[in-house]
Amino acid sequence: MEERLQKVLARAGIASRRKAEEMISAGLVSVNGKILTTLGDKADPRRDRIVVQGRPLPPLAPPRHFLLYKPKGVVSTLSDPEGRPTVSDLLPRGGRRKNERLYPVGRLDFASEGLLLITNDGDLAYRVLRASSRLPKTYWVKVSGRPSEEHLAKLRRGIFLPPLRSAPAVRTAPAQVRWRPGKSGDPNPWLEIVLTEGRPNQIRRMMQAVGHRVEKLRRVQIGPLQAAGLQPGELRPLAPPELAALRAALRPGAAKRRSAPVTPAAAAPPGRGFSRSGSSGSGPTRGRARRAPRPAAQRAGASRAGAPGANARRDAPRFAAGRKPAPRQGRKPNRGSRSRPAPGRR
Repeated sequence: MEERLQKVLARAGIASRRKAEEMISAGLVSVNGKILTTLGDKADPRRDRIVVQGRPLPPLAPPRHFLLYKPKGVVSTLSDPEGRPTVSDLLPRGGRRKNERLYPVGRLDFASEGLLLITNDGDLAYRVLRASSRLPKTYWVKVSGRPSEEHLAKLRRGIFLPPLRSAPAVRTAPAQVRWRPGKSGDPNPWLEIVLTEGRPNQIRRMMQAVGHRVEKLRRVQIGPLQAAGLQPGELRPLAPPELAALRAALRPGAAKRRSAPVTPAAAAPPGRGFSRSGSSGSGPTRGRARRAPRPAAQRAGASRAGAPGANARRDAPRFAAGRKPAPRQGRKPNRGSRSRPAPGRR
């Protein structure tokens, strides 16, 4: 079966789909001896001979999917130039086919812990990382100091993040933010934050923007996937029902069917799509109450020529005597409307 070439490369674990597109555009991929540079070109990996940078494409390995609990102090990459521990040290060595490439989908920073999806399925990895999928990810966050409700409301609406050396300034999407169960009045509480986007160090930057430092951060859920007893450093294969639920969450339109992260009243400030009283209608009101519709009889009268309509009461006193209305006091009559004789007939 023919598929787009970048999809074939991603499924084979050569690179991500975006990186595969760059390789194709650069002329590094050939099919049956012909270099292809168009992103719409297709190939059948079972029938065609695909060569990438001078090396034949290895046979496609059956897709495999794992859930890993990354501990703190581990880099979410397959290699690290500084020699730090990586997730590749935690992946299974036995049972892997030759040239099979298992890799993490997304990242967690060095000081964070929690769930990572590990796979050789490039197509699934692309769909998980695609921004339009809006796959929710749940985090437990312990912060230094107790944020106010005003700060939490800012996080729920979306907050402006200043630029970093490796990340531009951006405004975050709305998020779910709530307290984790704990001791009442704890000076360093736990929060549960659900994001539908992934930006570099996003939660740490969000909390820093409202004046609080993150002490601990755990990712406890990726879409429908939960830890289910996984300990730091442990890895387990996804069960068929889990994989089916993940694919269902990534189908087109699934993001719209999911509930919104925050309520409309909390997400929109006054005057931007909702009335100041907090009630929402079927459309934007720009902060003003919607005008009540006119009675049906009045609308019908205004639509019929010669019938008393909306202007009948206003115009009745002015035209009752059958003459033109007098000019308003303090204004001179318009003399430009008088008829003048044609040139040469004066």
